Amino acid sequence: MNPARRTTAGAAAGVVLAIAGGLLTITTAPASAAVTCTSPVFKRQFFANTAFSGTPKKTDCDTAVDQNWGTGAPASGLPKDKFSVRWSLTRDFGSGGPFSLTASAQDGIRVYLDGKLKIDLWKNVSTTVRKTVNVTIPADKHSLRVDFVNWTGTANVKFAYAPRTSADVDKVKPLAPTATSASYDASTGKAKLTWAKNKEMDLAGYRVYRRLKGAPFGGTPLATTASSTYSDATLPVTGATYYYEVRAYDKAGNESTGTADQAVTTADRVAPGVPTITRATGEVTPTGGTGGLQVGWDAVADAASYRVYRAASENGTYAKVGSTDQLTYLDTSAAENTVYYYRVSAVDAAGNESARSEPQRGKIWDNDPPPLVSGLSVTPTEYGFQLDWDKSPAEDLQHYRVYWGELLGDEGDEQVCYGTVSDYVSPDETSFAYTTLPDGDEVCFFLDAVDDDGNSAIKWSDDGVQAVTATELDMTPSVATPEGSPLHLTATGAEGDEGNQLTWSGLGAGEEESADPAESFRVYRWNPASATYEKIAELPAGAFTYFDTGARRGTTSFYWVTGVQADGTESVPAGDWTVTAPAA
Repeated sequence: MNPARRTTAGAAAGVVLAIAGGLLTITTAPASAAVTCTSPVFKRQFFANTAFSGTPKKTDCDTAVDQNWGTGAPASGLPKDKFSVRWSLTRDFGSGGPFSLTASAQDGIRVYLDGKLKIDLWKNVSTTVRKTVNVTIPADKHSLRVDFVNWTGTANVKFAYAPRTSADVDKVKPLAPTATSASYDASTGKAKLTWAKNKEMDLAGYRVYRRLKGAPFGGTPLATTASSTYSDATLPVTGATYYYEVRAYDKAGNESTGTADQAVTTADRVAPGVPTITRATGEVTPTGGTGGLQVGWDAVADAASYRVYRAASENGTYAKVGSTDQLTYLDTSAAENTVYYYRVSAVDAAGNESARSEPQRGKIWDNDPPPLVSGLSVTPTEYGFQLDWDKSPAEDLQHYRVYWGELLGDEGDEQVCYGTVSDYVSPDETSFAYTTLPDGDEVCFFLDAVDDDGNSAIKWSDDGVQAVTATELDMTPSVATPEGSPLHLTATGAEGDEGNQLTWSGLGAGEEESADPAESFRVYRWNPASATYEKIAELPAGAFTYFDTGARRGTTSFYWVTGVQADGTESVPAGDWTVTAPAA
């Protein structure tokens, strides 16, 4: 806002010197010289009448319509009463949308949009009058004009216009940014985008989107900025082409359409991913001899070829033995019955080589599986089953696989044990404690022996494997746990000497808030001998965990936990169980 101040006549007028008939005379410049104001600054004109007639006494630029002249004159050469002031501008409203026009004055004020009257408070008043109207302004450029007149007395005037930015009112999308360009600096690997600033008055900022060539733009922007430039330092330098677009968004959350795609092609300085070797096995020639050792691996994106390295030990020196554009390589120089270690790297079209894969052991001609496991016995126990078997004579045994399953088929007919791998056992062991809830089910077990080259005794056996069936002990308590407990109990088997761990929640346990917290908690353990749940601990209010060091290893333990109120009333118990194998 540029306020007009009262000045002397000599200060208000420009001084011009002229020579007429040899005499020096002084004249003043016209009161209203040509004035140009840059939008959105208002052009302001002062008139010494209430009809806006004649040449303005003064013309200047004003950033805002907000004046209070009181009872004085608004500018030099103007009366303190019966004067008028006009503000006008033409500006670009971008995509337009809903706006509010707010005016107040003493005395009269009129507001015009594109020459059409929108606010009319045109009368001589003794107090300030006010009015706000909501309008919809179309896109592009439009004119605003504010006419103010003071007939007598105090003079003040104020006018403002602003977009309405609530999401339920503003449904107009901003215009898409213009003059967008993108450049790429190969030395830094950065892309720079620039665009022209939008004309929207309610603009909130810009969203930058990026996509790989051949892929769509995602729903999440790469970046959000209030600037009209953005530098992308996150581009992968892989030689790929990426496209950018910029969208404007306003304070109501409306987003513009995107700009035309701007492409950049990055430098390629990134190696492909590291291959994963899937096999290193011996090959057979059509005549039955050794064809070599074939190494295979998974495909790597952007790889143009692969390099194969070999060493005599896992941590030895790896020398390149060949390269290929395929996913396998046949090492014909590998000797029979010799262990080798291989690593593979990926190479892209630009010559970038990846790190080498993890080592993979390979050996030609070990297709002899271990013999079938013999002597398997299965003994039902309080913790599940105890499995024992004869030690395998295979020298290259890697592990035993324990299969647990169920018998399929009708009793009396030939039944099949349909099993799945449940555990792996070291080749030095010949027994295994299989833990499960003993509740009287009939199950079956069988074992497989697997050597260092992955040869399975079961897979290569013509005789098949014999499964051993067994029926679990039934350790289920004869007293059922009632439903509806306000507590929740979890029991976890001991792993060392700390005992079985019980953890519960509810009734104020731990830091949990409760409308009816317990004064204490009681822990019970099932005693099969007495066929009752016997109390083993009483814990104070707020307790939420207990370690039962008195529980015997190698059995199944069943527990209850109750909450005790101040009057001694116990809650409905929460129950759980846990199984522990015998101590090693």
